[in-house]
Amino acid sequence: VGADGMRLGKEAMEALQAEIYGRLAPGNELVVAGAIGLEGTALIARQEYARLRKHFSESFLRECQGFWPTCLNEANTMQGANNLGQSWEPDAFSESGSVWETARAAGATALYAMNEGGFLSALWKMAEASQVGLEMDFGKVPIRQETIEICEVFDINPYRMRSGGALLIGMPAGEGLVHKLHRMGVMASVIGQTNTGNDRLLYYNGNARYLDRPIKDEIYKVIEKR
Repeated sequence: VGADGMRLGKEAMEALQAEIYGRLAPGNELVVAGAIGLEGTALIARQEYARLRKHFSESFLRECQGFWPTCLNEANTMQGANNLGQSWEPDAFSESGSVWETARAAGATALYAMNEGGFLSALWKMAEASQVGLEMDFGKVPIRQETIEICEVFDINPYRMRSGGALLIGMPAGEGLVHKLHRMGVMASVIGQTNTGNDRLLYYNGNARYLDRPIKDEIYKVIEKR
């Protein structure tokens, strides 16, 4: 459970469970496929280009804009697409896409496509829907340096930022899937595992804290200031 220790009501739980494909079981490994925060990075790089240009080169920002297809334009359609550590097959991370299907074929028992609220929202939703405890290491979560640097400019948390194009996966053993995804050109890592307890612990440099309920997406701290 999160730090507040509260459970969802029946209707809220059913609605949440409807968002998740399958369920986590105690002892599952947690895998992230795709770098987190790419969608938010691209949106900020596009909408705050003038401010970011004071900190970064034009080529850096164009690459960041290319992290998410809806942010591309005719001038930079393919820029940044070849060095992403990310699959650029259309809808590769959707339920009918190659990454999702690869995960299922490898034995995934739970999948969730990250979106609003980013990685930490996805982690809480999947754990709450499955009623499991977990331990997770931030140092293992796939994230690009560009995302970290842009978030630092605006003092926002990349782990709570919109993360379309990344999947959270639960399965009995995740390293085999990670290797398959790497061969497909997709960043992926085993980030932790579930357990039978109530605690959901996040580790960073050896220090632990509890996983909190989702809060408003960090990207609105940037967009709302416009």
